[in-house]
Amino acid sequence: MAGVYKLTIEYDGSKYSGWQTQVNARTVQGELQRVADEIFGVETDIHGAGRTDSGVHALGQVAHLKVRNPLRKFSCGQLLRELNDRLPSSIAVIACEDAPGRFHARHDAVSRTYFYQYSTRKTALSKRFVWWIKEPLDIAKMQAAAAMIAGRHDFVQFRAKDPSRPEESTVVVVNTAEVGVDGDMVVFRIEASHFLWKMVRRLAGTLAKVGLGEVSVEQFAALIEGQKAAGTDIAAWTAPGSGLFLESVQY
Repeated sequence: MAGVYKLTIEYDGSKYSGWQTQVNARTVQGELQRVADEIFGVETDIHGAGRTDSGVHALGQVAHLKVRNPLRKFSCGQLLRELNDRLPSSIAVIACEDAPGRFHARHDAVSRTYFYQYSTRKTALSKRFVWWIKEPLDIAKMQAAAAMIAGRHDFVQFRAKDPSRPEESTVVVVNTAEVGVDGDMVVFRIEASHFLWKMVRRLAGTLAKVGLGEVSVEQFAALIEGQKAAGTDIAAWTAPGSGLFLESVQY
């Protein structure tokens, strides 16, 4: 008999090599797997809705936890306490729900929302969670460029090739994309059914170049349609992982 739980997780990704389990690397999934195996006394199955990269954070990552023939049984309330008692302080399970047997955190998700934080000033308390850009940003130009992202586009210029998905289409339908300002913070938020590897960080990096006046809104428009623009090096412009958060997953 198998039990299936839907977990909502927040984490500070600063000290992790991303979400996904890797050999000889500390990851968020690896920490959850280790603790869950200890709690249930058997090997468990954990998969997340989004594979966040090294240094990337989450406010609302969703994972399924499947346990077959557990040595111990727990209610959601008990499991929540057990997980949080044993997990490192940088990982918190903020919700636990019983889920149907066929629930899959990644396959069943209909969309994911990320946001990226640029700081316009030096910050002592949140430096791990922002990208500090020292030069002035033209917010209006960034907003005009971000407004072009929503819709169906070929994001081939913004993806890194994923060895695990060599045949993956580079066409993505983006539900919403916008740039807003909150005090000293500039925030880029984007929602889509899925994302290509490093797509959000490369969009964030290129939007910063638009704000700095190094890429025109017209050049950005061409890039969004899959066209290579002269003088652009999007891979080199990939924004640091520190400013990126997986905000929520929709089902």
